[in-house]
Amino acid sequence: MTVSTAVHDVVFSAETAKPAPMRAGFRTTGSIVSAIVLVAVLASWEGCVRAGVMPAFLLPAPSNLVLMFATDILSPAFLKEALYTMAEIALGFGAGAVAGIGLGAAIALVPMIEQIAWPYVITLQTIPKVAIAPLLIIWFGFGIESKVLIVALICFFPILVNAVAGFRSTDARQVLLMDSMDATKWQLFRKVRLPNAVPYLIAGLQIAVVLSVIGAVVGEFLGASAGLGALLVVRQSNMDVTGVFSVLATLSIIGLSMNLAVGLLSRRFAFWMDTSVKI
Repeated sequence: MTVSTAVHDVVFSAETAKPAPMRAGFRTTGSIVSAIVLVAVLASWEGCVRAGVMPAFLLPAPSNLVLMFATDILSPAFLKEALYTMAEIALGFGAGAVAGIGLGAAIALVPMIEQIAWPYVITLQTIPKVAIAPLLIIWFGFGIESKVLIVALICFFPILVNAVAGFRSTDARQVLLMDSMDATKWQLFRKVRLPNAVPYLIAGLQIAVVLSVIGAVVGEFLGASAGLGALLVVRQSNMDVTGVFSVLATLSIIGLSMNLAVGLLSRRFAFWMDTSVKI
């Protein structure tokens, strides 16, 4: 072994030994700095409103927003609206996930289905969902059905694309190994193709879960008998800025909770890979 090779090995081993602690340290430092920045922004915001620099009717103080949010959370009527929107999101997200994963597997594994279905899928995706939403409301009414369909359509394509990529990512050597053991197509799918596709499916679900909240609110904006989006429109028309912020905070919490649920799902079913996005 030459001296240069030995030096390279020592340097390489030292560099590979440090990244994990260094990354952990950077994340801790970044979290602390982020918290300090948040506190500074909120304190400046509060001070500007209290001093009259910023009109309270345009941008209320953070303390007033917290009080309004606490009042809403303790209100049965508000919780009813929130549960209605959550039902739209959950049902639409579930329908979009089932359809996206099912069609994605069919497109990836059956070339004939890809040739037949893919042009129609692309055509559907190029149409803005906001443009389709009024038609769905006309066809299915102002109830929950039209909102579920809007959410499902918005969630469908990102899940479908990731499903196709995931089921096509199977290593050909694994397929040959299963063929050599006379595995059936179902065994090949369940033991090889599906585990390889899980990280891709989780990534698609993480994208779709955020879009599902947007889809539900957009549908309620266009016409709804209940839900946080409808409540948001009412409060906006009444110039209730504090109430609008409270609804937005609730929607954000719903989205974060669903994203956390998908993250837990990834750690359960894709524990061998890091599928979470760390900021």
